Amino acid sequence: MKKYLIINADDFGMCGSANEAVIDLFLSGRIRSSTVMLPCEASKEAVRFSIEHPEFAIGVHLTMTNEWDSHNWKPLTSGKSLIDERGYMWKSTKLVEKNADLKELEAEMRAQIDLAHKLGMKPSHLDNHMGSLYGNQTGRFSMLAMTMRVCGEYGYPFRLFTKTAKEMCPRGTPWAVYKIAPVFTSLLAKINRVVLPDYLLFPDWGEPGLKDSYEKYRERMLYLWTHIPDGITETFVHPTKESDEIKAITGSWRDRVWEYRLMKDPETEKYLNAHGVELISYRDLLNLKSK
Repeated sequence: MKKYLIINADDFGMCGSANEAVIDLFLSGRIRSSTVMLPCEASKEAVRFSIEHPEFAIGVHLTMTNEWDSHNWKPLTSGKSLIDERGYMWKSTKLVEKNADLKELEAEMRAQIDLAHKLGMKPSHLDNHMGSLYGNQTGRFSMLAMTMRVCGEYGYPFRLFTKTAKEMCPRGTPWAVYKIAPVFTSLLAKINRVVLPDYLLFPDWGEPGLKDSYEKYRERMLYLWTHIPDGITETFVHPTKESDEIKAITGSWRDRVWEYRLMKDPETEKYLNAHGVELISYRDLLNLKSK
């Protein structure tokens, strides 16, 4: 098998600046997959775009966290275990794992997917904001089992992996632990008939030196994206236009702007192709896995 790469644009619908960037990247042919945050107000524009452009692979970014103080959203359901003292979703994945009732969590997942359907979307896949449904922060893997069951019932691919490579092991995660994860992910995928990518490359903005300059960031990303194993790898970005809006939301706004800049550059895909990497979408993933 050759090297295939899915670069998913996360956080579509999070705010207007994210929408501007993702829509621009789709229309200019720079991205092929994205996922929408249904609990956010700006998701209405993202959903409309998805309906108007069924040719693009746009899915649901299952959202259980609200990490910022100045930009807030609530669950679609009334589950009390899904919110903090502010009345908004929990700020971190760890807090979701510690506090969320499994039944209320499942109800919220279904509500987000069902809303997408009700509005006229035809999602291509599912993933989860901040990894909030994996259960790996506290070892609460019943969350992942439930998530995979729901994905199977709806018939959607999900962001996870069935293989590991040492160079893809997230910083801070012991390789001995990471390398056995596919035993469980592959079993859950088989039981629930859920299609997964082969590998998952986690972006790491905490890597030393990565934020020194855009040129260093670009060089590192292109290295990582071309040094992947044969098969299908997914990674993700959060492209956003530079604006007062995104600067007011997060202090790490520049990271998102650089991700947009890298994806907007036509030389990015040319570089990947020259190094034997083909960009594909989540719809392509289904076609490749069905062969």
